[in-house]
Amino acid sequence: MAGIYIHIPFCKQACHYCNFHFSTQQKLLPDMVQAIVQEAGLRKGYINEKVGTIYFGGGTPSLLSTPDLKSLIDGMRKRFTIEEGAEMTLEANPDDITEEKLIEWKAAGINRLSIGVQSFAEEDLRWMNRAHNASHALNCLQLATKHFDNITIDLIYGTPTLSNEQWVHNIETALALKIPHLSCYALTVEPKTALEKLIEKKQLENVDADKQARHFDILVERLGQAGFEHYEISNFARPGYRSKHNSSYWQGKPYLGLGPSAHSFNGTSRQWNVANNALYLKSIEQNTVPFEMEILTAPQQLNEYIMTALRTVEGLSLEKVKEHFGEERALLLLKESRKWNQSQHIVLEGDYLRLTAKGKFMADGIAADLFAE
Repeated sequence: MAGIYIHIPFCKQACHYCNFHFSTQQKLLPDMVQAIVQEAGLRKGYINEKVGTIYFGGGTPSLLSTPDLKSLIDGMRKRFTIEEGAEMTLEANPDDITEEKLIEWKAAGINRLSIGVQSFAEEDLRWMNRAHNASHALNCLQLATKHFDNITIDLIYGTPTLSNEQWVHNIETALALKIPHLSCYALTVEPKTALEKLIEKKQLENVDADKQARHFDILVERLGQAGFEHYEISNFARPGYRSKHNSSYWQGKPYLGLGPSAHSFNGTSRQWNVANNALYLKSIEQNTVPFEMEILTAPQQLNEYIMTALRTVEGLSLEKVKEHFGEERALLLLKESRKWNQSQHIVLEGDYLRLTAKGKFMADGIAADLFAE
């Protein structure tokens, strides 16, 4: 099963922490829709198997008009073999959600919503420079749950304005609304973002790693009590509600990315489109896809597997490493993991290396330490 990711590079306003590619000038949105459909035609040979998931990300896909959304979905159906009942996810901002739009999205074929709530606290949302307020966050979910069963929300923790008590309130609010999937991220100060500049100028307080660790512990404990599977470092789901699209990333399945800055992966190479709307449109108009490509070496492929597998509840299979990269590499990886096992960050269960609760907050650092040179 392959996946398709469609990047809609437009937003109403820039959030302070965001480093994704987007523009707040939306006049090119209709042209972009047509270009993405055209790119799909140019790249239909990239995927040679059925498509099981389509994900509209951004940017802000909820800015799409219903005719444009239908055009994109129809364009994918004409160019690829889409599985019956394929998961189709639309990212949406709370301030874009109305009952009319929810009905239209469902009729167009969307069967899963990813809503960028981030917080139910007014002060927190202002600190992030989000376009919506706390009332939007609450009201949109009350509406969305009337029309969609499969909903995930994003929540950000570890911001200077978010107390432990408010973080607990955010989690409890999501549980009370019966949201079946949560993606929760520790705030990261990304390079070249407004947040980085504001912190450097002392206009905003920097993040506190100890606070983030406390918030993560609270999150894991409370959602575990509520019956959620902690199936990936940042993702929690009630049984049956895992994200199929994101799971395919972590399982190393192929996916095609369409639109400016979108990434694609086929197992042995990775490529990414230019992060420039005007250049992308001009190139597609000339029937050329503007991308760069990286052919992955065997050590890079192994590192990809280490990074993604350790983030999941299933963990890293030493047998799979042995099968694809050789017995010597598997034995070396087992040897290198022992110090993390002794410090109780990793456990060895049968053939699998899995992160403990203690290790999950250090997942990226542990993976990097285990990388092949």
